[in-house]
Amino acid sequence: MQEGWGELPRGWEYVEVVGVAVDSRDDVYVFTRGKHPVIVFDRDGVFLRSWGEDIFGGRPHAIHIDVDDYVWCVDDRDHIVYKCTREGRIVMALGTKGECAPRWSGKPFNLPTHVAVSKHTGRIFVSDGYGNARIHRYASDGTLEHSWGRPGVGPGEFAWPHNVVLDDADNLYVADRENHRMQVFDEEGNVLAIWHDIYRPCALAIDEDATVFIGELGADVGLQAFSPGLTDCPCIGNRVSIYDPSGALICRAGEDVGGEGPGQFLALHGLDVDSRGDLYVGEVSWTMRGMHLKPPRYLRSLQKLARVQG
Repeated sequence: MQEGWGELPRGWEYVEVVGVAVDSRDDVYVFTRGKHPVIVFDRDGVFLRSWGEDIFGGRPHAIHIDVDDYVWCVDDRDHIVYKCTREGRIVMALGTKGECAPRWSGKPFNLPTHVAVSKHTGRIFVSDGYGNARIHRYASDGTLEHSWGRPGVGPGEFAWPHNVVLDDADNLYVADRENHRMQVFDEEGNVLAIWHDIYRPCALAIDEDATVFIGELGADVGLQAFSPGLTDCPCIGNRVSIYDPSGALICRAGEDVGGEGPGQFLALHGLDVDSRGDLYVGEVSWTMRGMHLKPPRYLRSLQKLARVQG
């Protein structure tokens, strides 16, 4: 962990960090729920710029940068996905701001959660999300092509599809959060694999070697917090799990309980990896813990974990 990475201008607060994305220059885009939604740093943590103050009126939820360095942002409570330039100019929107599809209707959108864009075809995949159990695939021009999924626990069904990433073959990895699993699909929605032994997968990233990084949300809040035994059980969430492309677990990082100390996490929500293999972690620490403290306080919500060389 690099202590103090990402120095904010005086008086600024993240509040919490819902997502992190890295562009082709290794500049880091931090998506926050503070007054400055998109904050951009260079890889050394030097502040470059911010934007989005006039865009996000609902609730920032996820960020993704495509191969052409367009920045895709999901606002779940405004039910919209924006495609923006690196400087924050909107060039496309999926959905209509503030318009919500009927709950569980399968129509876009009802509280969408994340977006991924193919580097080969420009196709856009949106997980939809909190008020739906659906994946939507769009053409590069924003035309809806195909949707799949429904509420449930079977293959191809979802309980809060929370995050999506694409590998180099355009296979789609879906964090099926409340089913405690990862589902892998081809671009037509056919199930290729299901990975288990994952606790509330919330954040996803994939590197050039197709190594998959999964941020697992802890049991501090939600229904799991009221399940006997779970909140006292070691190694339940609050960790980053690293898998090879076949779904074999390589290793895990994190402590038995959530916290702000070295090697600990509070509320993993967004991940990305830069060209050198360094990992950036965003956490919704205010929602999950800080706002419930007496008195409430902002907790750490951004970390950079440098890759160990050798």
